[in-house]
Amino acid sequence: MGDDGAPAVAVVSVILVWAFIVDPPRPETGPAAVDARVNPYREDSFLVRIHAVSLLLVLPQGALWTWGITWLIVGLHWAPSTAGLLISASQLLGAGGRILAGAWSDRLGSRTAPIKWIALAAAASMGGLGALAAVGSPIAVVVLLVASVVTVADNGLAFTAIAEKAGPYYSGRALGIQNTGQFVATTASGPILGALIHATSFGAAFAIVALAPLLAYPLVPSDANPEHAPELPDAAPSGTRT
Repeated sequence: MGDDGAPAVAVVSVILVWAFIVDPPRPETGPAAVDARVNPYREDSFLVRIHAVSLLLVLPQGALWTWGITWLIVGLHWAPSTAGLLISASQLLGAGGRILAGAWSDRLGSRTAPIKWIALAAAASMGGLGALAAVGSPIAVVVLLVASVVTVADNGLAFTAIAEKAGPYYSGRALGIQNTGQFVATTASGPILGALIHATSFGAAFAIVALAPLLAYPLVPSDANPEHAPELPDAAPSGTRT
């Protein structure tokens, strides 16, 4: 469908959302309602730390999405069509990686513990990509694929942790802050990395970006509500699962 069909799709989407998307019930009375109205940003630093971690972890994502294909074409002299296919494949793999990260999180009963491992893996893969690109190794392309999967794996975990912590009265604004911050950081990552590439090289710039997930690692908070963490599959009471 061309651009002429975009308004029609937008109108149909609005109608479908209006007709079928319904807010879940909120606690209106009792202790649950009182707890739900407490500003989670005033309780502790959990949400602020998750926002900060996500800002840092989105920088490698933006770097790869913006400059990965440019490196393949300009640095490795790939045909644009071939480079585009590889980047498309990396994004499909990244989608699968997010699903696996979510399943891993459910099994662990933790949203933030996997984010710590993902931050370390992102730092290692971006650092490896930078080093291999600097020496012109063909293995760098494989590491690019790995980094493309790893650097997006935390997205769903952070959103889920924020929604669970913020609760029904604050999750909308908390997720809005999260989205806005990530979009700003992703937008900024393009020209920042471009300046680094211009001043140094693709390899050096990728390696420098690896510092962002390293900085994120110690900021990852413990789970907001560990007593309410999802049960492990083998810990569920008999008859509670189908």
